Amino acid sequence: AVVSTQSTGYEIKRYQTEGATDKQIVLNPSEAQKKEIKNMEFAVHEVYAMDVFVTTGSGKMKESNVSTTVHKRSDEMYSLKMKASRAFFSDVCNRFTMMPFTLRAFEDEKKAKMGLKECVTHELLHPYPVQQDSDGKPVAQFKYTVLVVPNGNIRINGGLFDPSLFKSEHKIEDKEVLALLAQSANRKAGGKKKKKKAKSAAEEAKSEAAAEN
Repeated sequence: AVVSTQSTGYEIKRYQTEGATDKQIVLNPSEAQKKEIKNMEFAVHEVYAMDVFVTTGSGKMKESNVSTTVHKRSDEMYSLKMKASRAFFSDVCNRFTMMPFTLRAFEDEKKAKMGLKECVTHELLHPYPVQQDSDGKPVAQFKYTVLVVPNGNIRINGGLFDPSLFKSEHKIEDKEVLALLAQSANRKAGGKKKKKKAKSAAEEAKSEAAAEN
């Protein structure tokens, strides 16, 4: 699998899913992107959205002809004409505010599609186009949020990954990497283990002292 050249990370603010900012991270830059990338500094309490695209193709993406079912509200204003459109848009505003949503979230998907068309035509809603590799290979997208805190970075969402559900022809054999992967990313969990270990050592010392007496 190849990480696409369109895989990026960018700083976001409250209620944002995409950031219009100079603070951007390109995970697998092309030669042209390397010339445009600016140096940047990370600051404590900043928040970054990581948008990762992976494909088995060349890594160069393009929009697919497949219709998307994921959309997001814009800042545009327009008085919708159709009753179905007004009802649909009102439901979107109440349930999802400025967050992305899928048409599967609506009880009557056909009715939702009727209201969707006018909203997209007048740019009240922006579609998230389905991507594919330039070789025609499928593209998988992973998105998660990272907090920059004094003691390190914290990933706060993005779903759980269960490696037992997948099989790969590749295997990690580097002992240092395996040891790193075995560590817990939860600092609290690490703290609890240290406290428990210290407590066990203290109890063991007491037992030995009592046995000697």
